[in-house]
Amino acid sequence: MAKKSPALSRREGLTKMTSKDIKNKKWTEAERRLVKRHAAKQAAGDDSDINYEDIPRLTDQQLAQMVRLRDIRPKVPVSVRLDPSVLAWLRSKGEGHLTRINDILRNIMEAEQRIAQR
Repeated sequence: MAKKSPALSRREGLTKMTSKDIKNKKWTEAERRLVKRHAAKQAAGDDSDINYEDIPRLTDQQLAQMVRLRDIRPKVPVSVRLDPSVLAWLRSKGEGHLTRINDILRNIMEAEQRIAQR
């Protein structure tokens, strides 16, 4: 049996667009009003018209794998000396051991700041 082409499976009415297409789109006045209204509601934190029922709950495994969203700030390159066992432990956790060092230090810093504010 021949394999189906992905093009044959496309849903009717969907159009492929690039960010350039969206940027150059000519907006109607009604579309502009709609976008402005939604932006104002979003800025005000009003999400009352969003239906969350079709979003499945996260599993315990998914929650356990979550990591905090990191700030996208320029980092300062430094040289640090670590015990070989500490470095081996960080590397054993997978890729991103240098980022993990920053996260650990940030968590300690933020905990100290919270204690100092009390």
